[in-house]
Amino acid sequence: MQLAKSLQNIQPSYIREILSAASAPGVISLAGGLPDDATFPLALMAKSLAQLPQKPALFQYGNTAGYQPLLDHFREQYQLPDSHDAIVCTGSQQGLDLIARAFINPGDTIVMEAPSYLGALQVFGLAQANIISIAQNDQGPDLAQLEACFASNDVTMFYAVPDFHNPTGVCWSLAVRQRVAKLCQQYQVALIEDVPYRELRFTGQAQPLVSSFCPDNSLVLRSFSKIATPGIRLGLVTGKADWISPLNRIKQGADLHSSIPMQAVLLDLLQHQGFDQHIAQLRELYQARYRALAEHIALKLPQCQFNAVDGGMFIWLSLPACDVDALAQAALENGVAVVPSTVFYQERSDVAPALRLNFTNATEQELGEAIDRLATVMKQF
Repeated sequence: MQLAKSLQNIQPSYIREILSAASAPGVISLAGGLPDDATFPLALMAKSLAQLPQKPALFQYGNTAGYQPLLDHFREQYQLPDSHDAIVCTGSQQGLDLIARAFINPGDTIVMEAPSYLGALQVFGLAQANIISIAQNDQGPDLAQLEACFASNDVTMFYAVPDFHNPTGVCWSLAVRQRVAKLCQQYQVALIEDVPYRELRFTGQAQPLVSSFCPDNSLVLRSFSKIATPGIRLGLVTGKADWISPLNRIKQGADLHSSIPMQAVLLDLLQHQGFDQHIAQLRELYQARYRALAEHIALKLPQCQFNAVDGGMFIWLSLPACDVDALAQAALENGVAVVPSTVFYQERSDVAPALRLNFTNATEQELGEAIDRLATVMKQF
């Protein structure tokens, strides 16, 4: 059979493809956005998991929108108004796919920051959207460029990761959040706010959701991969009920519903008296690893630059002029896996050389060794 036209120009995920090589013996991976599996709250989940065989009803077909007690918890936790609804997805990545299938026609214009999350680029590419990239600075998207784009194009949606952006780690300022919300309302552009790293703030003051300034003009994507475990594959989309309803219809045809037993386990975890302490320990560990990585970079890679981050999982390391793809390949051959900047752009020509470095899935000692190896490779470039 021939590939569908929508797939013919979609490249495989560099990050997913590199995972097998990055997990080879002796390789230190700073490539994937992986939480540390030693931090998984399995002890907090143990009782709930052990009791599953006594709850056969959880293994029956369930409601497409999700396990009702979990949905009730989310409504209270996120203070959803009566006019809003929620749907549990098989990871927030599925939520993004449902949104694309529900609201994007081929040729529709989608605006994203550049660089941007690779998974979103793939989803919108499969939907055959016209993707327009907006430059990013250390406060968020370039507002003048964003407004000009909204004013001169018929834009369907603006996709953004305002809290500890993937891949740059940028956290939008309050002023930028308010202005973006106002622009989305003014030009009737739907805001798709993706917040998988929001709970991983380890310093500074938490900012309100961008969507809190335009609640009826936005959808919020949440993930439980980073604070629970990726393997449970659970995410959430919230927004106006008449925007959530189409997602429900598409999910009916996609997979009927996400795992009900895992939703029940997630609910028990979120309500466990030890969960807040788990999050606090996670933040403390990741802050220590971030600081270790930053110190090693400052000491061993003085020719490179990066902006400090207040949370999340990534550092965006700007490099001197070089062939960044060749450098990433050479780094892998030298035992350290990294992701080159070209992966995160719709248009990959004339991309400033940079590397996305993950600091959550390696020990402080491994982070130091990884930078040693990277410094050795960079001497060749």
